[in-house]
Amino acid sequence: MDLELSERVVLVVGGNGLIGSAVVARLRGEGATVIAASRHTTDGLVLDARDDASVRDGVARVLADHGRLDAVVVTAAPAAQTLDPARNSDPAQVLEAFEGKALAFLRVANAVLPPMVDAGYGRIVGVSGQNAFMTGNITGSVRNAALVIAAKNLADQVAGSGVTVNTVNPGTVSTEPRREVPAGAGGQCSPTEVADLIAFLVSPRSSGVSGEAIAVGHRLRGASRLQ
Repeated sequence: MDLELSERVVLVVGGNGLIGSAVVARLRGEGATVIAASRHTTDGLVLDARDDASVRDGVARVLADHGRLDAVVVTAAPAAQTLDPARNSDPAQVLEAFEGKALAFLRVANAVLPPMVDAGYGRIVGVSGQNAFMTGNITGSVRNAALVIAAKNLADQVAGSGVTVNTVNPGTVSTEPRREVPAGAGGQCSPTEVADLIAFLVSPRSSGVSGEAIAVGHRLRGASRLQ
């Protein structure tokens, strides 16, 4: 299926990470002009999603260089493996994780929404995680759930404008994901599988999808309703 991404300009924040690099490759394969942004890079745009000025300057540069910005994907966040399991309920770690993921997404989204609304078209996708729907890890739950909630609010705020906002929620991401799904757990997925879903969500063909949080990998086997 042609995703109609040829000549579209897409900014991928966190474009050097495991998921981000897969997204960059997938979108370039569809013919999109992709700008990979991260805090430290020699081949792309330097952008720190934790800093308001850096975000504003980065978005302004993309618009100046390309004259448009059709889609933004935010994958930037400290890896789950960097979080201390012994501090899952430590308010200091929860706050730091919330800042590094949910607020990073919100800063980028707030910066790109005005030009997208003015253009009458835009796609914003944030990468959250299945911890948003599960207990057992307060740090992981809070930082992911907050991103999902922020995205839904933004989607409702710009409903009918031609701009959509969605999140994807991978389970454990692995280059060799296992296919069995234990009861009470989410399924694993590969970076390529995440990138495939994101490619659809940033394409013009996804115009009817906004305000959604979509799992990649089987979502929490053994529950029919999540409180």
